[in-house]
Amino acid sequence: MQIGDLIRRAGRQFGAAPAIVDGERVVSFAEFDALTDRLGNGLLARGLRPGDRVAAAMPNGIDGVVVYYALAKAGLVRVPLNTRETAPEHAYKIDDSQARALVFGGDAPADVEFMIEAGELAGIIDAASPAPCDVRRDPEAPLRLAYTGGTTGKPKAVVLTTRSELAEVANFLVDLLPNLRPDSVMLHAAPITHGSGAFFLPHLVKGAPSIVLPRFTPAAFLEAATRHRATSTFLVPTMIAMLLDEPATSGADLALDRLCYGGAPIATSVLQRGLDTLGPVFTQLYGQAEAPLAITCLQPWEHTPERLTSAGKPYTFVEVALHRAVDGVGEVLTRGPHTMSRYWRRPEATAETIEPDGWLHTGDIGRFDDEGYLHLLDRRHDVIISGGFNVYPREVEDALLSHPAVAAAAVVGLPDEKWGERVTAAVVTRSPADPAEILAFCAGRLAGFKRPRAVEIWPDLPTSPVGKSLRREVRDRMTSATAT
Repeated sequence: MQIGDLIRRAGRQFGAAPAIVDGERVVSFAEFDALTDRLGNGLLARGLRPGDRVAAAMPNGIDGVVVYYALAKAGLVRVPLNTRETAPEHAYKIDDSQARALVFGGDAPADVEFMIEAGELAGIIDAASPAPCDVRRDPEAPLRLAYTGGTTGKPKAVVLTTRSELAEVANFLVDLLPNLRPDSVMLHAAPITHGSGAFFLPHLVKGAPSIVLPRFTPAAFLEAATRHRATSTFLVPTMIAMLLDEPATSGADLALDRLCYGGAPIATSVLQRGLDTLGPVFTQLYGQAEAPLAITCLQPWEHTPERLTSAGKPYTFVEVALHRAVDGVGEVLTRGPHTMSRYWRRPEATAETIEPDGWLHTGDIGRFDDEGYLHLLDRRHDVIISGGFNVYPREVEDALLSHPAVAAAAVVGLPDEKWGERVTAAVVTRSPADPAEILAFCAGRLAGFKRPRAVEIWPDLPTSPVGKSLRREVRDRMTSATAT
């Protein structure tokens, strides 16, 4: 089965019913099928070939969703770009993925062979053939590339396939959203390029509409959730904290039965406030780019006080185990059809991450309790998750080290109720420097969510025998100082 088959069937079964709503614009299931057919045909008519990578830097909205699934029908490989990242960050991913085309709104971050501005999409669709766009992609061929990070801090592209995409949909329908039906409503308040996008297909195949917000604010969320009677949504912990700080939330007339969250650590105090305010609607998802959102989940009825620090139990058709556990603690491994096939053009990293028998190393350290609930203790690699977005310490350190006064830098994530973790840096300077000036220096070099929230100047940094900075010791020292 192809992704396009699901879209075509939904178009036939649910016809004129609303599939996507963005403000006053409404696209039906039949129209969505037709739009993605036409755009897929139009892209191929321009000279793109199945298997070509197409980078997409599109804001939340109907056009972005149409682009994503036109690429799926046309056999093209989607390379989603986070619109909050900088032009150099986009340019790296475009170059690394060897993208032949770029679909973008706003300023173009790079120049490639096929440049398609968002305003051109309507013309391409109108001029294209209305015939079904039905390129049959091998289930193991790349469907999309999702960028993550490695120990060096350079982003790596995770190759996700039709096989892994269909497995993710199946996992959602079996465990996460088993009661979806046409009168269910999904509210996309987080970026569709990020975790929220995983909820589109499960709702589509069940005839349930998706409501898309251009950007999240608590007021906009509450208005849309109330007006459309949203039953499901996905928020990162930062958004949950902001929603709970909005006075109108406690009295809002909401229909939510699943408020899914993930993508970052959440403070138990925030989660308990959420339960007290919104009731037992919270569902935690644990996954990563290499196994998207489908390793374990903690269901609403499992959010008891003793389990709020748990990541839940494995999905029905997902295997989870601990690698080289000592005293019950080890690296979390996962296996199943939901996992990536490989890293793009990085065979050595692939071999380090995927065992010959299919087990995938997550890099997370965890333990199981006596009832089979997984508890995550730390990350083997020091990736920071702030506001639901991955921040790679080495990348931030490189920006700091480009400052003429900075001789050494270590970047860590400290617990933060609003952001999950806040990016914090310790630096050693070679000449007098002002922390505020160093922070300003980073502003032009890093996306906002990657910039340090604070910089501390230290006389030296803890290092290993080979001179590598020991981030965990830096984090422990900062945490201890905060506690005192």
